[in-house]
This record gives sequence, structure tokens and C-alpha cells, in this order.
Amino acid sequence: MDWTLRKAVPADAARVGELFSEMLQSVYGMGDAQGYAAGGLDKFFAGGEDWICLAEAGGETVGYLAIEVYRAPRTYVYLDDLAVMARFRGRGIGTTLLREAEKYAGRIGVPTLLLHVEKTNAAARRLYERLGYRAFRDDGSRWLMRADTRG
Repeated sequence: MDWTLRKAVPADAARVGELFSEMLQSVYGMGDAQGYAAGGLDKFFAGGEDWICLAEAGGETVGYLAIEVYRAPRTYVYLDDLAVMARFRGRGIGTTLLREAEKYAGRIGVPTLLLHVEKTNAAARRLYERLGYRAFRDDGSRWLMRADTRG
């Protein structure tokens, strides 16, 4: 099945929340995981540099990546909450979402991308490392990873 990417709009907030809950259940085994708090996604729809990239297949939103831009005190793009529905994993959707964020960082002139990965999430860490991200800081239960935008 083919899939496409698009920028999320406010009407997508509920679906993003569902995918977020599914990701929490998958990563942390939280059977009662909740979505975002009310207003928790508003900054992504405010018209600034932060946005959510959605992956859709067959008319269904099957994954997303929240992209946050920080300009001070250091400039970087933080990749937050990458989620792909379990039945769509292994099809390159996560890779494509990450590459889209990298292209965006390059377009807006931000040289560094950061993300966290849970130490228990070996599959995600392998994906990030395959794409050129390197762990550089131990944050307790998570690693902070970094990559530089492609020229």
C-alpha cells in the first residue's frame, strides 16, 4: 500500500493523540496511556516553525512526527513523538518522516537535529543509528541522539 506525507491541521489533533497513546502503550507497556492534554498540540498549529508531519495510507493517518524548532540559546530541531501504527512498521514510513524533518531543517537553515530514544527501545535506536543519528548524552532512561542536516 502506498502512503503520503502531509502537514497536520487542527482537525488532526484527535488522531495524533490516538497515535501518541498507541506509541506510549508500545514503548512503555502503559495499558492506560492517554493522548495529549487539551491544548497540548496547539503550538504545532499556530503558524510558527513547529509542525506535525503525518503519514497517510489508504485515507488513514498511520504515523506522525512532531517537529519543534529551537533558536535560543542553541539552534536545533527537536524530533518528538515519532509514532507509526504497529501494522505499518517496517515499510519505511518512520524513515521517510525523519528524512522529511531533516529536509525541513535544511530549508530553514538549522544544522542540528536532536531526538530522545528510550534505552529499552532497541528497534528505534537501530533505525536512528542507521539514519546517521548518534547517542551523545545519557539522560537516565533515554539517550539523546544527534544528526546534522544533509547539504
